[in-house]
Amino acid sequence: MTAQRLMLLDTASLYFRAFFGVPDSVRAPDGTPVNAVRGLLDFISRLVEEYQPTHLVCCWDNDWRPQWRVDLIPSYKQHRVVAVRPGDVPDIEEVPDPLEAQIPVIIEVLTAFGICIVGADRFEADDVIGTLATDAGMPVDIVTGDRDLFQLVDDTSEVRVLYTARGVGRHERVTEHTVVEKYSVLPQQYADFATLRGDASDGLPGVAGVGDKTAASLLLSYGDLSGIRAAAADPGSALGPGPRGRIIAASDYLDVAPTVVALARDIDLGTPDSQLPRVPSNPDALVGLARRWGLNSPVERLTAVLASSDSGRT
Repeated sequence: MTAQRLMLLDTASLYFRAFFGVPDSVRAPDGTPVNAVRGLLDFISRLVEEYQPTHLVCCWDNDWRPQWRVDLIPSYKQHRVVAVRPGDVPDIEEVPDPLEAQIPVIIEVLTAFGICIVGADRFEADDVIGTLATDAGMPVDIVTGDRDLFQLVDDTSEVRVLYTARGVGRHERVTEHTVVEKYSVLPQQYADFATLRGDASDGLPGVAGVGDKTAASLLLSYGDLSGIRAAAADPGSALGPGPRGRIIAASDYLDVAPTVVALARDIDLGTPDSQLPRVPSNPDALVGLARRWGLNSPVERLTAVLASSDSGRT
């Protein structure tokens, strides 16, 4: 019997990469761009072929900028919001129109394959990944270009990140050793590390004057953010006056930031069927979609990869 392995895809991360990496000359017979669809299918084929997961979930951003996170830190992902004009709907991520038009096609094709898609209202795909990766009962590969997910890495539970910042074909396998080597913190400290040093890509200001080295040093000395704050509040602690003053000055931010940065791990997602299919669940629909959108080659490739894999249901 094949050993079980779960692969969790940060789907938006992958289809954005496909959209910007595959030429927009890749089009359907009617001229509609399908570069993101084609690229995503090719990514899935490559990853399934290499890692042979028995289970796979395309994790979805039902809410890419949850209001509860914005309420805590208003700058959260603020720079990704389109400038609002009269009559506009606010809080919309700036997705290029040719990509936005492809997202329904992506959903249709994945559904016809029988590949599991999971999202949760009021939560980001990262939170879905955090929930599915926690106590999964099998090794987990998380495919993403987002460093926030490094907080989930756990060698004991066999949870690692396949980090795609340099491309899916050049991805890096991130384990506990990788996180320690890169940042001098353990994965379970990574959320506190990100809180302290900030993250411009997510609109997190961080603690003024605290960069990577200082954040890592503080966590090495005091273990976690609670320990650092306790040291800052204790006049008898060994914490120097500079870091002490910066931590105290950032108290309001540090009261709320950990909740924003930490991934949810206990969302009620029901019981999604994540087992990877060996054959498409709706082959007729898939043939029709492949013909309509000019996706015969990537659909045939993924169909063949699924059929030849050592895993999946028949």
